[in-house]
Amino acid sequence: MTHWTKTGAALAALLTVAGCNSVSPGLGGPSLGGNGSGVAPLRAAPTGQVYANQLPPPPPPPAAAPAAAQTPPPAGETPPANGATPPTQPTRTASTAPVTREGLVGAWRVSSGGGNCQIFMALTQWTGGYRAASRGCPGQVADVSAWDVSGSQVVLKDSSGSTVATLSNTGGTRYEGTTSGGQSVSLYR
Repeated sequence: MTHWTKTGAALAALLTVAGCNSVSPGLGGPSLGGNGSGVAPLRAAPTGQVYANQLPPPPPPPAAAPAAAQTPPPAGETPPANGATPPTQPTRTASTAPVTREGLVGAWRVSSGGGNCQIFMALTQWTGGYRAASRGCPGQVADVSAWDVSGSQVVLKDSSGSTVATLSNTGGTRYEGTTSGGQSVSLYR
């Protein structure tokens, strides 16, 4: 009886070892039949060098046209002949039109502290509002990682949800305001 037990154990061990050394034909390896129709291993693909360079700064903000060129004189009035601006020209003020989150999604150029950079705003919820990412921004604007809309204002926030800057629409796709440190900020497309 012990002889049969030893023989059975030896046979089981041989089958286990044989099973570990062969792969079924459906898996691309040699089969138990020994025909050797396996797939050759792949060679490593060559890779080129990786280069890292600094990106150029974003372009400067577009210059705003003078107020006299933006608004024609009221009907019945003629502009002064000497080219001087009449004293009754309206000044640009912040728009009170509602700001929508959907209208702010995407890439924006930023001008702050004499430097230019970019901010990308998404509708992914994040600490303090929605996800934002700044690239190459100077000063406090470099800390922007979230944004939200509060009435007619855009609020830029840092990773802890603290306000970095508050901006108001000054017409079209341009927002202007200040950082919590008092530095002016322009957001435009």
